[in-house]
Amino acid sequence: MPKMPVPAVPAASTKPGFDKKNLITRVGTALVFASLFLSLLWFGGDAAWGRPAYALLMAVSIFAGVREMTLIGRACGFNPQMLPALLVAWGLLAHFYLQSGVEDPLPLWLIFGGGFLLIHFSALFFDTKLEEALPSQAIAWMGALLLGLGLGFQLKLFLLQGTVAKTGSRFILALYLITWLGDTAAYFIGSAFGKHRLAPKVSPKKSWEGAAGNLLGNLLGGVIIKLWACPQWSWVDVVALSLLMGIAGQLGDLVESTWKRSAGVKDSNAGSVSIPGHGGLLDRVDSLLFAAPVLYAYAYFVFGFN
Repeated sequence: MPKMPVPAVPAASTKPGFDKKNLITRVGTALVFASLFLSLLWFGGDAAWGRPAYALLMAVSIFAGVREMTLIGRACGFNPQMLPALLVAWGLLAHFYLQSGVEDPLPLWLIFGGGFLLIHFSALFFDTKLEEALPSQAIAWMGALLLGLGLGFQLKLFLLQGTVAKTGSRFILALYLITWLGDTAAYFIGSAFGKHRLAPKVSPKKSWEGAAGNLLGNLLGGVIIKLWACPQWSWVDVVALSLLMGIAGQLGDLVESTWKRSAGVKDSNAGSVSIPGHGGLLDRVDSLLFAAPVLYAYAYFVFGFN
């Protein structure tokens, strides 16, 4: 099959500056989400209904994310099957939800074995573009793993129990605050001072100044978390987690930008349903998808959670 040309993307302005109208919409949407999300963390942290409520939130987010990955793939001219990818991603989420200590009612081998049958055999019956079956099925697997593992580790963090009340909620708050303060600082510092392009072929507006601002925002988030939510963290933990999560988050943002660039779309929703002022779901959670496994790994290997 001849190599598919990369769709042209309208040139984006690299001139620093603020989009005030979009910023107002962006902030308003963020405040609504933050109020609902913080209510779930506060009231559901140690409540019996908190676990299924957070799992349901992650399941809905997985649906939206897998759908957007499918739309990005179709914008590239391929035909990834959404339902098999969604079932695999939900299976990964269910694994994290049901696993407790040595008990593993839904083992990973069963999920991946079933996923192999679902994703690859479904193409034989439902894929009308079999000449592009390889990239289509690869995109389906990528969507399933990205959303299933990225949001599955979020659920795993929420389910952590420790010696302090609402341990899981504290970790989730740390994940979001550290990551999103970094994103916010990168936006403002990059818009005001960005001159040196970070990855011009991927995202013309991202700059090294914005990347440095991102890490400063991550560190500020880590300090706030230690003083307010996780006083048991040492200052070494604050610096290590802030930098590790910040770097992982920025890499995740760049990775998602490469997908949009290859598909020739501006937002991850590919022109479909969007979050006002924010684009698609993947545009908002791309950093979190990569930062969540880093935070869980640190909690497991350094703090001793399992």
